[in-house]
Amino acid sequence: MTIRMDLLGSFSKRTTQVALVAGALALAACSSTVTRTSGGPGGRTVGGSAAARPVSKPKYGQRVTVQRGQTLYRIATDNGIVPADLAAWNGIAPPYTIYPGQRLQLYPQGGAAAPAGMTASRPPVATPPSTPAAAPVKSDINWRWPADGQIVGRFVAGDAANQGVDIAGKGGDPVRATADGVVVYSGAGLVGYGELIIVKHSEAWLSAYGHNRKRLVNEGQNVKAGQQIAEMGRSGASRDMLHFEIRYNGKPVDPLSYLPPR
Repeated sequence: MTIRMDLLGSFSKRTTQVALVAGALALAACSSTVTRTSGGPGGRTVGGSAAARPVSKPKYGQRVTVQRGQTLYRIATDNGIVPADLAAWNGIAPPYTIYPGQRLQLYPQGGAAAPAGMTASRPPVATPPSTPAAAPVKSDINWRWPADGQIVGRFVAGDAANQGVDIAGKGGDPVRATADGVVVYSGAGLVGYGELIIVKHSEAWLSAYGHNRKRLVNEGQNVKAGQQIAEMGRSGASRDMLHFEIRYNGKPVDPLSYLPPR
């Protein structure tokens, strides 16, 4: 399942699932709630015919940090960018989940200083969504396991339903912070994630903890690695388990590439 939760950009199966939270799982910075766009970022139609497509005006070298309650659509339109372009530039696939604290770049990948007057056009509708970038080789975070128990679901790159790992357990088992950080989301506003917590560890790294029975921390609270932040449960799930995600710059990465062997 997916965080399907705009912790993680970002720690982002249920955002979603985090609705990466499929709804409000980049992942994803500052405190706020995970959010998602209310519908796809494509253009609208008028009188049955397609309306004239606007043209994006990239802001080369500029980024924005997702605030609580913001959607990809709102951030795009506020900055003169076609929502589909903003999603493509940041590798955000449907359901276009973004997270509080996630940083979005307002220009195409690799763009730093485009010639004057250069704009980015809306990608063709038929273009498939971008798959998440390969996990970074190195992380400066000393990750810990967030819960004991058997892994019953694994990360699948590019699969919106498998953006993290599921760890089995029983109701009430402790859920712990995987590393030092600050809570940027604590709530149940993302469909499919149940009671969800997102922790920001740095400008680039978020972690997310879904399906809890009870949340023990609030937004803005600092937490330490190994500190209990929730009780395991089955909110938004069919069994007691923890859905855990790690997100790098808002994009989900395989937690097993970072968690220590056990």
